[in-house]
Parts: sequence; structure tokens; C-alpha cells
Amino acid sequence: MGFAETFKALSDPTRREILTLLRDGPLTAGEIVGQFDMTGASISHHLSILKHAGVIDDEKKGKFIYYYLNSSVLDDVLNWLLCLKGESSDENT
Repeated sequence: MGFAETFKALSDPTRREILTLLRDGPLTAGEIVGQFDMTGASISHHLSILKHAGVIDDEKKGKFIYYYLNSSVLDDVLNWLLCLKGESSDENT
């Protein structure tokens, strides 16, 4: 996906909070919903936008779908931002 979809996905505070939750590892939709005071349908919509942007992926295990961060897309955005700042990500590792 392009940066436009990624930045749209990152622009919403609920979606950013979902990403923060997933930073610690994969979670099911139910586990994610349990962290918010909104409907499962609303969270499902946010997950769909994040998935469409390529920021998260999912994997079915048994009867559950686990969501996890797609760090390669986040790495691409970070590298682009560092290039704008005039830094190389290689210098920071």
C-alpha cells in the first residue's frame, strides 16, 4: 500500500491505540475490543482500515483470528521520515 493509506490509518487515535496494544504481541479481535468502550463493529472497522493500509496482518489459529503488527510497513514510513530529516536509518542502528 501507499503512504496515503498508511497515514490515513495512523491519523485516528483509536487505530494508534490498537497499534500500541499490538506492540506487545498478537491479539484476537475480542481481546482488542475488551480494551475499548465501543462496539465490536467499530473496532472491526478500525482493524479493516489498518489491515488495508498494511500496518497490521492477521492469522487464523483455530477459531480465532490474531492480529499483529506488520513492522515492514512501519519501517518503510520511519525510513522515509528519517530521510526527510536528513538522517539514514543505518546511522541509528
